[in-house]
Amino acid sequence: MIEIMPMTKEHIDEVSKLEEICFYTAWTKEDFIKEITENKLAIYLVAILDGKIIGYSGMWHIVDEGHITNIAVLPENRRCGVGSKLVQRLIDIAIEKWIVGLTLEVRIGNFSAQKLYTGFGFKPEGIRNRYYSDTGEDAVIMWKRF
Repeated sequence: MIEIMPMTKEHIDEVSKLEEICFYTAWTKEDFIKEITENKLAIYLVAILDGKIIGYSGMWHIVDEGHITNIAVLPENRRCGVGSKLVQRLIDIAIEKWIVGLTLEVRIGNFSAQKLYTGFGFKPEGIRNRYYSDTGEDAVIMWKRF
């Protein structure tokens, strides 16, 4: 059974390795340490299966909005509901904190992620041109309002 729980410092090494597997331009271990120890706006979760971190997600709670910063799932655990569980938990947290809307950027060519988000009621509302520095790819800005 997949367990979703808050990310702690003890999770950082495993999350950093997952990040490197999932993203060409990965956040560093230091980035994650700063996020969970210094950033008072940050909310990070991990998905654990059989004692192993198989996914994580992050969000910044800024005033009355939530900005989803990252969602990553190990390739061998994709299309098994892990991403959905992480997104749903972020939505639950947003509702608990009276957040009025969630936003995120997703690569314009990442159709599977866009499908995941639209399944939760996110709608495309804009484009950030050349948003991704590694490829120059545009990002779709998506919003879910409560």
